[in-house]
Amino acid sequence: MTVRATWNGVVVAESDHTVVVEGNHYFPVGDVREQYFDSSERHTICPWKGQASYRSVVVDGRRNQDAAWFYPTPKEAAKEITDRVAFWRGVTVEQVP
Repeated sequence: MTVRATWNGVVVAESDHTVVVEGNHYFPVGDVREQYFDSSERHTICPWKGQASYRSVVVDGRRNQDAAWFYPTPKEAAKEITDRVAFWRGVTVEQVP
């Protein structure tokens, strides 16, 4: 199954190998189109996954602040999302044929 993430009409990630955790598709970093991402200083804590870091999605000069997140060093219980990125804040994530 191919899963695609789009924002502002542009595909920012696409993969046949996402991992679903708590209803969110986590894309392998190699399937994320790096040119659409910018750094962020935001961090949050999940009790069982660890500390999340965020990135902003930037397409055609429009910025979606902190719309992507990842766990640089997830806890053991969440090791399956190591080197993976998930999306929210209006980024559409859907299965495609």
